[in-house]
Amino acid sequence: MRDFADILIIGGGINGVGIAADAAGRGLSVMLVEQNDLGSGTSSASTKLIHGGLRYLEHYEFFLVRKALREREILLTAAPHIIKPMRFLLPLHKGLRPSWLIRLGLFIYDHMGGREILPPTSKVDLTSDEYEGILRSKYKKAYEYSDCWVDDARLVVLNACVARDKGAEILPRHKAVAVTRSDNQWHIDIKNTVTGEIRQVAAKVVVNAAGPWVDKVMTEVLGRASSDMLRLVKGSHIIVPEIFSHDRAYLFQGSDGRIIFAIPFENEFTLIGTTDRDYEGDLENVQISEGEIFYLCEMASGYFKKRITPDHVVATYAGVRPLYNDGASAAQEATRDFVLDLDKRKALLNVIGGKITTYRVLAQRVLRQLKRYFPHMKEQWTEHNPLPGGDFKYENFDKELKKLTNKYSFLDFKTINRLFRAYGTKVNILLGDASGPEDLGVDFGVGLFQKEVEYLIENEWAMTADDILWRRTKLGYHMTDDQKNSLSNWIADNT
Repeated sequence: MRDFADILIIGGGINGVGIAADAAGRGLSVMLVEQNDLGSGTSSASTKLIHGGLRYLEHYEFFLVRKALREREILLTAAPHIIKPMRFLLPLHKGLRPSWLIRLGLFIYDHMGGREILPPTSKVDLTSDEYEGILRSKYKKAYEYSDCWVDDARLVVLNACVARDKGAEILPRHKAVAVTRSDNQWHIDIKNTVTGEIRQVAAKVVVNAAGPWVDKVMTEVLGRASSDMLRLVKGSHIIVPEIFSHDRAYLFQGSDGRIIFAIPFENEFTLIGTTDRDYEGDLENVQISEGEIFYLCEMASGYFKKRITPDHVVATYAGVRPLYNDGASAAQEATRDFVLDLDKRKALLNVIGGKITTYRVLAQRVLRQLKRYFPHMKEQWTEHNPLPGGDFKYENFDKELKKLTNKYSFLDFKTINRLFRAYGTKVNILLGDASGPEDLGVDFGVGLFQKEVEYLIENEWAMTADDILWRRTKLGYHMTDDQKNSLSNWIADNT
C-alpha cells in the first residue's frame, strides 16, 4: 500500500516550502522531499535581501519590480523578526549613470509598489560625521533608499513549519529516485538518504521545485527530455571584517554595468556581493573562484577608502540561481522573474526561475494553475498571516525585545537579541520557564545552549552541526573550531 498525497513537491528551497505552506493551508494533502537540508542550496546563498530590484528597471522589468516592491512590506509585516528595514546608500559616481537617471529610477522605485511603511528616497551628504572617512573623498553625495534585509535560511525553515503545522509532511534528506505515472497518478519511490530506506508514495500532482536541479530532476527522475528554459547563474559573496559601523548598506556601481552590495553582517562583518556568471559546474560543490574574490575586492576598493584585498576575506559562499533562459546576452541581464511549466495531461508542474522576494506570489500562481485538479481547494490565505514567531507589529520590535530581556534577564543582550531575531515570540517556547543558565543545559559558546539545539532538532528538522551553525543560526561565523567540534560530538552522542 502506497502513501498518498494530493501534491508531491520535489525541492526544499524557498519556492518548494512556500508552495507546500500555501497548498496545505488550502486543505490539500502535501508531501515535500528535499535531498539535503532545507534551504541548503540557493536559498541560503542569497544576498539576504527582500528588495524590488532597483537595477531591474534598467532592463524594463517593471512588472517584476512592482510585484517585488509590493511583497517587501507584506513579508516585513509577516516576519518582523527575521526581516528588517534597511537603508541603502547609492554614491553618485561621475562618468557612470547620471544623477538625473538615478533619481528618476528611485522616484519610480518609491511610487510603483504601494509603499506605506518604508521611508522614501532622500539625498545624503557623505562628508558628514556619520559617513566621513568610509568612502574615497571623490564621493560627496549619495541617494539613500529603502529595502529590507532577511535571514534567508530561516525564511525557508519558517515556511516549512507553516506547511507542517497545516498538515504537510516535510521530509528533508529524502530523495525522489524513481517516478512513474499510471492510473492517472504519479507513483514515486522516495529514498531516505541517511538510512537508505525506500518509501513508496502516490500523488495526483508532482511539482518540480528543485531549483538548480530542476532540469536534472526532469531528465533523471521524471524521464522527460532536457529543457532549454533553465539558465544557471552563479552568485558569489565574500565576508570581510567590519568596514563601517553605521547600520546602512551600500550599493556600488561598476564601470562594467554591474552593481554590488556592501551590507552590515552579523555585527562584526561586512558582506560584499554578488557576482553574476553563467555556471556549468558541479551543483553539489558550488564555490567562489579566485577571480570572483578578486573582482569583488577590486570593485569594493574603488569606493571604500580602505583597500579590500583577498587577504581580508574571512569567509565566502556561492550559490547557483536557476533563472529562466530568456536569451539575454549577459548573466546579469537575465530575468529574475519565474515561469511555470505545466504539463496539463500528466499533472506535472516545473518551477523555473524566481527570486526569494516573490516566493509567496509564485506559490499563489502555482496553486492557481493547479486548481483544475483540485477545484474545491480553499482560496489564497497567506497575504495577511504571520510566519511563526512573527505575531507582533514590526514597529513594536523593541517593545517585544524589552519584554524578553526582562523575562530572561540572566542572558546578555546580544544573546537575547539574536534569539528574538531568529525565533520572534517563539523564544518563549524555546526558553520556557528557564530562570538561569543552569536551566539551558550545555553551553557550547557564543550564546548557544543545549536547550536551543534541542529545540532545533525537535522542531526545525536540524540533524547536524552545520544545519544549526550555518542555516538555523549564523553562529558558525563566531565559533572556534573547538566549539564547533563540541557541538558535533554532542549531537552524535545524543541523537
